[in-house]
Amino acid sequence: MSPLALGDGQPPPAALALPPRPGLRTSSWLALAAVMGAIAWSAYQAEARPAVLFGAEARAAMADFATGFLRPALSPAFLGSLVRPLLETVAIAVCGLTLAFALGFPLSIAAADLEALGGGESKARGPGRWFALAARSLARLLLNVMRSVPDLIWALLAVRAVGLGPLPGVFALGLSFGGVLGKVFSEIYESTPGTAVVALRAAGATPAQAFRLAVLPEAMPLVASYTLYRFDCALRASAVLGLVGAGGLGQQLQLSLTMFAYDEVATLVLLLFLLVTGVDQLSRRLRARLASGVPGPVLAGSALAWAGLAAWGAASLELSPVALFGAEARAGIAAFAADAWPPEVTPGLLGALLPALAETLAIAIFGTALAAGAALLLSLPASRELFVADRAGELLRPRGLARLIRGALHALARATIVFGRTLPEVLWALVFILAVGLGPFAGALALAIHTAGVLGRLYAEAFEEVPRGPVEAALGGGASRLATFVHSILPQAAPQLLAYTLYRFEVNVRASAVLGIVGAGGIGKLLHIALSLFLSERALTLVLAVMALVALAEGASGVLRRLVRSRGGHLREGFTSL
Repeated sequence: MSPLALGDGQPPPAALALPPRPGLRTSSWLALAAVMGAIAWSAYQAEARPAVLFGAEARAAMADFATGFLRPALSPAFLGSLVRPLLETVAIAVCGLTLAFALGFPLSIAAADLEALGGGESKARGPGRWFALAARSLARLLLNVMRSVPDLIWALLAVRAVGLGPLPGVFALGLSFGGVLGKVFSEIYESTPGTAVVALRAAGATPAQAFRLAVLPEAMPLVASYTLYRFDCALRASAVLGLVGAGGLGQQLQLSLTMFAYDEVATLVLLLFLLVTGVDQLSRRLRARLASGVPGPVLAGSALAWAGLAAWGAASLELSPVALFGAEARAGIAAFAADAWPPEVTPGLLGALLPALAETLAIAIFGTALAAGAALLLSLPASRELFVADRAGELLRPRGLARLIRGALHALARATIVFGRTLPEVLWALVFILAVGLGPFAGALALAIHTAGVLGRLYAEAFEEVPRGPVEAALGGGASRLATFVHSILPQAAPQLLAYTLYRFEVNVRASAVLGIVGAGGIGKLLHIALSLFLSERALTLVLAVMALVALAEGASGVLRRLVRSRGGHLREGFTSL
């Protein structure tokens, strides 16, 4: 069962017939009204124009785009020209993730509360305690800074500091993904069962010794598994870094889109799709083996294999430790930092900053809302257990032609989900700009289609994890399949669906901050202009504003997600009352 599930998730069948409490019904309607108000505000701020989206011009543009996939460019000359940028994309992802691990792993250890591992309390007193607290706070601050700034913005800053090429791309992925890895790793350590830690501490071991002997060996398979999971994310991210001069396929994709060469775009998208899907499938198998337990030598051999892959990536990109951390790179970064301090706080900038932040937030809210609706429609046919053949309660087990139709719809829904999340948000923004023009509406649509792919998969998995007891009871009582889904399956999955949606909203706030780089609204446009004009002080102010917005969104989302986890049963009841 998913870690987001609450308790055993199986209320007794009688609970389904209980009328909702009046207070809970009122709070549910108030919550729904607040959500709808936020969506309406975000639609207005994002300049939503459904008439334009479904107008003749937009339909023609999207039809031209789709036609390219019927006749992709497969000439030997064009395919040959893609070999180097494709390999460069893979190499940047490998080197960037390696740098991210090198930065995130030690910071994760520093950020973890070693004294509290195993449920114990800190025994340190005096200067040692304050030193540990200061080191932990500094590590957490660094991780928050690293992950709060989107990778494309890190790439823009790195290009400004060290010049064009793959080096800024490696820096960008290393910093952005390093912050994510470090945060997740520290949470893995702190959630590791503490029985062995308690025994070692009782025997006189220090917190560091208990961590090294008991926590780290237990946590390493999960650490390796999550690192592998982030690899396909790094591939998608590295594919767009070329948009700002940081190497990879992005530059060729942008060029083909602006030249309306949709047959070339189709070839590039299909290559990226095959690459990401292949890596994702390999990563799934490796993660499954890690989850089932692997011997230490196998884990060490896997680490050596990754080191060899990283060595190939560094050699193909002509990178070295000197290039990454040498005097020239340090001098460029130091010069950029000196130019950027102190940040600009002029009235003119502050006057433009607040509307840009509001637009960025509106893009994230409206895009997430559209994505949640689309994901809900896609997730039912994408859930094989519910739509094609339910193995527990035979909820939907069609026969003959109906089974073939359902199987085809299931495959189509799955393909749509995978295709939606294959292209990063920035590339979808370039597509929708062609359909609806420049502005935040294109950015919201780009977020919507990418996030629908992510949430569609998560929603389908949530539906498949719903306990079958109440479902079978409802069917046995004569309820139709549709009524059973609406009144039994959906309410049981509601807490998990809400938690997933809130988490993706956090991610979308970071993503919406960069869409202005390609003209799709938000604060990214101001940042791109500032860096293009070498206004480093203004760029620093804008980056700090992005970090503040991300921190605010994550804080609000975190509070709501904790509420979802703590009140899962009440939320199911309130969901039914709506």
